Amino acid sequence: MRALRRTVNFAAIAALLGSGLAACSSGKGAQGAASTTPGSSVQAVAAVSRDVSFVVGGTTTYGTLDVPAHRSGQRLAAALLLAGSGPTDRNGNDIAANLAPYILQLIAGELARTGIMSLRFDKYFSGETGGGAFATHPSSIDLAAYIRQADAAYDFLRAQPETDTGRMLVVGHSEGGMYALLVAESTSPRPAGLALIEPQDERLLSLIQLQADEQIDAAVGQGMLTAVSGTQSAAGVRRAISEFRAGQPVDTRGLAPGVVQLITPELLSPVNARYVRSDDAVYPPSVAARLARGTRVLVTDGTADTNVPVSTIKPLVSALTAAGATGPGLRVLEGVNHLLHLPGVSASTQVLAPAAVAALQDWASPFALPGE
Repeated sequence: MRALRRTVNFAAIAALLGSGLAACSSGKGAQGAASTTPGSSVQAVAAVSRDVSFVVGGTTTYGTLDVPAHRSGQRLAAALLLAGSGPTDRNGNDIAANLAPYILQLIAGELARTGIMSLRFDKYFSGETGGGAFATHPSSIDLAAYIRQADAAYDFLRAQPETDTGRMLVVGHSEGGMYALLVAESTSPRPAGLALIEPQDERLLSLIQLQADEQIDAAVGQGMLTAVSGTQSAAGVRRAISEFRAGQPVDTRGLAPGVVQLITPELLSPVNARYVRSDDAVYPPSVAARLARGTRVLVTDGTADTNVPVSTIKPLVSALTAAGATGPGLRVLEGVNHLLHLPGVSASTQVLAPAAVAALQDWASPFALPGE
């Protein structure tokens, strides 16, 4: 299952998306050693990145906890990082689609540089976690299962000895941005801040319609479809979405094979149907309107993002404003795409556009202050 396509083409990427809480640390990863500053009794604790796991709903979920250098006993702001759609792992990579931009790992690094610890994890059907309790019946998973997994990750992070529970944060990329809004109302204490990075801002199938229109237009422009066929195909996708939402059989007669392939993961796959219906029932601006007043929020949207175009972001931002959110608010990133890359940067390049880094640091700066 996936909400947001990453490229404009006719290759449909089939996937499942990626919840739990008996916590344990595996002991893997770099361990920080404490040292004492000469002439002082205060110990300095070195930065540490360690593999961790927690259990929810019968599934062991695996992740990475990054704790920056700090004073012994000091409590740190702590951010839960949520991946985008498809089988995107804890680092922000979709190996099935041959995409390895390491978005979440890079964001974790930027947060660590400002003194914020973070947790990222392999959601269901990604990375080391795999299908877990849903492995033998993937068609039974829905959005609520993923939110329970994310809630458990939030609880695990909150329970860490270094965490300042008054400065809990959630950062979500792409569909993870919508997840962040849902986690913000299902967890306690409520997060003090949200960073919604190129977030899903409409109902799932409305975004699919928008993306299908873009891809059909591109196919017409490239001579792959005639103008008449393109118009018929766009109308056919709208009809198919209406049929799916109404619980009716989806009729693909008259659609070009490439268009059928385009809508197969969301509208024609029995494995994905339950998840798609549960995701499509959520309108992100309605969730944003319920956000706790005073939450510090960042929303980024790149002008080159064809998955979440700037033209669709206003209802989400308006809902956040009406809810009393504070902070940087919307940052439009000139020339930046959905993977936080500038033009000419390949999809799997491990780099964040400078404007994206600056926006993230601006949002994070108040939380990086010493906790005591």
